[in-house]
Amino acid sequence: MKLYSIETGNLKLDGGAMFGVVPKVIWDKLYPADENNLCNWAMRCLLVETDDNRKVLIDTGMGDKQGEKFFGHYYPNGDATLMSSLEKIGFKAEDITDVIITHLHFDHVGGAVAYDDEGELAPAFPNATYHIGKAHWLWAETANRREKASFLPENYIPLKEHNVINMVEQEGELMPGISVKFYNGHTDGQLIPLVHFNGRTIVYGADLFPSTAHLPMPYIMGYDTRPLITLQDKEQFFSEALAGDYILFFEHDLYNECCTLQQTPKGVRHKDTFTLNEFVSKKIN
Repeated sequence: MKLYSIETGNLKLDGGAMFGVVPKVIWDKLYPADENNLCNWAMRCLLVETDDNRKVLIDTGMGDKQGEKFFGHYYPNGDATLMSSLEKIGFKAEDITDVIITHLHFDHVGGAVAYDDEGELAPAFPNATYHIGKAHWLWAETANRREKASFLPENYIPLKEHNVINMVEQEGELMPGISVKFYNGHTDGQLIPLVHFNGRTIVYGADLFPSTAHLPMPYIMGYDTRPLITLQDKEQFFSEALAGDYILFFEHDLYNECCTLQQTPKGVRHKDTFTLNEFVSKKIN
């Protein structure tokens, strides 16, 4: 198995929205905001090349389909794109065999669909099966008013029209080397992949843990639909992660790519931070 960190560019989001009820004077020390109270966030994907020659991409960034008005709300920045990052490590869209979508918010699924040569919306990875939680898909189809703006039909309905979706209904092994679990606080049925690599478990944090700054229990995004469930999600996850010495891989943390965890008198916090490449190359135990 081989692992690759795939950068797709950054976006800016309101710091207050990202940290919920935690006061800015506290969170700003951990994750700084600019003069407009905006924090810069990565949209980092993970590519897993399995032992049976699958090329599995986890999440896809926000793509480039929307117009200037839409992107004007999120200040996209950075030189990396999904396709350029894949090309940098020697892959093209046709090589991807599987895409795991953690949830259908635009910054996670936007790159899953693109315009084809005829100007029609089609799967961006033409040879891939797209794995999406069934409960979450149903949740998105009947989106509540509060969350509806994050669900853009053009990002995922073409996947259904092209019949490339595997609706995931159960936790456990999705394919050799990759298992999944569901968490419901951020959005119903968020699908969190666990990659089993060289005797360790690497967890793709998605929006369960956007950054190291979100490890403390009260640090819950204002975007979460059910924050009290998020508290339960985090507590459940920490008990398993500490026992299993999990590694967290962050999708949104601009400053830290991976970390290990430790129990402290103040609760669970990050222990060591490092890049995925440092871990893969055995510079980190």
